[in-house]
Amino acid sequence: MDKKKLGLAALLIALVAAYFLLDLGRFFSLDYFKSQQAAIDAYRNTHPWTTAGLFFAVYVAVTALSFPGAAVLTLVAGAIFGLWWGTLIVSFASTLGATLAFLVSRFLLHDWVQQRFGDRLKAINEGVRREGGFYLFTLRLVPAFPFFVINLVMGLTPIRTRTFYWVSQLGMLAGTVVYVNAGLQLSQIDSLAGILSPGLLGAFALLGVFPLIARRVVAAVQARKVFAPWAARRPARFERNLIVIGGGSAGLVTAYIAAAVKAKVTLVEQHKLGGDCLNTGCVPSKALIRSAKFLSHVQRANDFGIDAAEARVDFARVMERVQSVVRAVEPHDSAERYTALGVDVIQGSAKIVTPWAVEITGADGRTQTLTTRAIVIATGARPFVPPIPGIDDVGYLTSDTLWELRERPRRLLVLGGGPIGCELTQAFARLGSQVTQVEMLPRLMAREDEDVAEAVMARFVAEGIDVRVGTKAVRFLVEDGEKILVAEREGHEERIAFDAVIVAVGRAANLTGFGLEDLGIPTAKTVDTNAFLQTLYPNIYAAGDVAGPYQFTHTAAHQAWYAAVNALFDPFKTFKADYSVIPWATFVEPEVARVGLNEQDAKAQGIAYELTRFGIDDLDRAIADGEAHGFVKVLTVPGKDRILGVTLVGEHAGDLIAEYVLAMKHGIGLNKILGTIHIYPTLAEANKYAAGEWKRAHAPQKLLEWVERFHAWRRH
Repeated sequence: MDKKKLGLAALLIALVAAYFLLDLGRFFSLDYFKSQQAAIDAYRNTHPWTTAGLFFAVYVAVTALSFPGAAVLTLVAGAIFGLWWGTLIVSFASTLGATLAFLVSRFLLHDWVQQRFGDRLKAINEGVRREGGFYLFTLRLVPAFPFFVINLVMGLTPIRTRTFYWVSQLGMLAGTVVYVNAGLQLSQIDSLAGILSPGLLGAFALLGVFPLIARRVVAAVQARKVFAPWAARRPARFERNLIVIGGGSAGLVTAYIAAAVKAKVTLVEQHKLGGDCLNTGCVPSKALIRSAKFLSHVQRANDFGIDAAEARVDFARVMERVQSVVRAVEPHDSAERYTALGVDVIQGSAKIVTPWAVEITGADGRTQTLTTRAIVIATGARPFVPPIPGIDDVGYLTSDTLWELRERPRRLLVLGGGPIGCELTQAFARLGSQVTQVEMLPRLMAREDEDVAEAVMARFVAEGIDVRVGTKAVRFLVEDGEKILVAEREGHEERIAFDAVIVAVGRAANLTGFGLEDLGIPTAKTVDTNAFLQTLYPNIYAAGDVAGPYQFTHTAAHQAWYAAVNALFDPFKTFKADYSVIPWATFVEPEVARVGLNEQDAKAQGIAYELTRFGIDDLDRAIADGEAHGFVKVLTVPGKDRILGVTLVGEHAGDLIAEYVLAMKHGIGLNKILGTIHIYPTLAEANKYAAGEWKRAHAPQKLLEWVERFHAWRRH
């Protein structure tokens, strides 16, 4: 840092130190002003220009040095100079002071920040160059951050000084008028009755509603800007209130809600209603897992006092049973049901051609274009297939295509150690396949705690599954008619022969073919949405797997409520999507369920917690069922019973977690769970016993000592 910068930095540090050491802040309070108001008014009456000049200089200094007190000074300006002169003085003084703070930040820190973090700031810098003025205007009009923070941070960006000045003056003007008016009204109070004067009440009401009005104004300006290129194509009337693209969980629930509130809604699905969950995901996989679990019980016959039991697996019949389960559930998601509910269901492909029009190509090839006030994108996701050399040559299965199998693979390779990979690994192993599971990360189920992953892996190994963690798939080969994966572990190559491979390394959102690119709707791994699930266009929403951040059927349905209600009732009423309590389960054995924080997430986020653990191996019903394994882990606020998160490992964990989901959603602590009657003997008692473990650790020892003495006294 050169001498000029060092000198300026030293001067600023000295001024800030003086402000706090000399307690200059006492001069910037309403109490001090009220005590001096008469003297100030008298001086202003005899020296109006001097008073205005001194006030202007003080205001500029306070804002330039980022001292607290600018808000109070704005109120004082109204009291001293009145509405119009006060607004004029504060408007220019605040803007000049803010610009000086901006220039100081730029002079001292801009070059250093850009040199050190330039690569990470490229996107931000480009955005500021492109739309920095509008972004600054919204921050000034609706202050999400203190103004002094905006001044300093904007100095680190490439925004031009002239732009910063005039946008700041314009953006702060409305707020300045509101505050100056409030100061004027406060200055006129000379009795308790004055507190109830219409002027003061109106001023404070305006202070309260101004941020809401400002947000509406900003939203309207942003919407106008976004819609501007399409304004000529906006229809005078709309044929639909809502068009939903995609008939999976998010799309079906969105359409159902729209029909329930009597909106005119069209649902477009190009494949099968029900989406992945019904056709290739939740329903068929759980049917397969159930058949596999029955076989595991046969193999454990001795554990239940039965000398011998055997079962012959007809794999084709198992897979036919899976399809019969899908067919049994299918009517719940059928076009007939939703049509009866009032939804216009169209089978075909949809493309958004303007923010208010969707082009639909039906199954018969005919095309129609429908206009609509709002659109919900619910196009789901598909299995992600990594570009591993040779993967197309060996052929592969995914969670979408494996349901076509009718012959059991003798040697099955599963790529992926996440929930889908683990569920399929165990199910096929129990059905008789020789399964090798390959996971690139150091352990299975990386999103769960280490002890959870260890419990699952131990069961897999005990059931004869060849689990290879820390192993990277390098390439696939076909040698002498045999399929081989070449993998790398700890720097060494391994060759794994197999007959079929299931790729289960994650899912990718369906983003192409729906017109998003033509409208310029931003997408990365998912469609970019705000807290209300709105995309770049305020009337186009996204929900479900295509929107993230969770890819679960139940979160898709959860988001659908917000998307539907916001799409239909904006701007009259909108809701931010709530992700505070999201549960999920992995249906392996031992079953794993979780809600809220686990230990690794709490540590990563620096959140203090207290851990309570109850071993299900000590639960009567678990012992009677031959399922005495697993545990309950509850994270709570240290010293309190407020639940931060729960992980359950064991039989029916996905069902047992519901009590904790309810508790977290409604602020119920462990004390109330402990005080709730649970049927004996049930697995649900594990929840109560976990609460009891917490209570035991927080027993009032001093009080118990006195109670012990009390009982001893009563025995005499």
